[in-house]
Amino acid sequence: MVITFKPIGVIRTPFREIGGMPIQPGGAGGTKGEVEVRPEFCDGLKDLDGFSHIILIYHFHLSEGYSLRVKPFLDDAIRGLFSTRAPRRPNPIGLSIVELERVEGCKMHVRGIDVIDGTPLLDIKPFVPDFDAPDVSRMGWLASRVEKLREIRSDDRFGSK
Repeated sequence: MVITFKPIGVIRTPFREIGGMPIQPGGAGGTKGEVEVRPEFCDGLKDLDGFSHIILIYHFHLSEGYSLRVKPFLDDAIRGLFSTRAPRRPNPIGLSIVELERVEGCKMHVRGIDVIDGTPLLDIKPFVPDFDAPDVSRMGWLASRVEKLREIRSDDRFGSK
């Protein structure tokens, strides 16, 4: 089976290199970016400005290959890929929940972005806490490391080989 995605736009951020980037939106602080939607998809942005946060789904276009065991940014131990948010995956798809400041035509202004400039956008969904933020009782190996999120920055371990 072949699955094909057509980018609907591009994500613009101040991050030009993988090294030094925030590793999750929570580590991005107030970093601003723009999401440019292709003109043929612009009409789909109608009513989105009523939401404070949106989910961006994108292609990790700079990641190549994958390993099922990785050393994640927030740990020194080797972990199973699917217990991490590492970008080098069998299907290199990422997601970020960002604050939507405003929509202007085919452009969305966002805050809290952790994506490299030029990333292909695959989809946008409104963030709805009642749908998307269940009560969580376990966070696995990350539970004791989440507080480090704002301190840790990306390096090249998950870039192109």
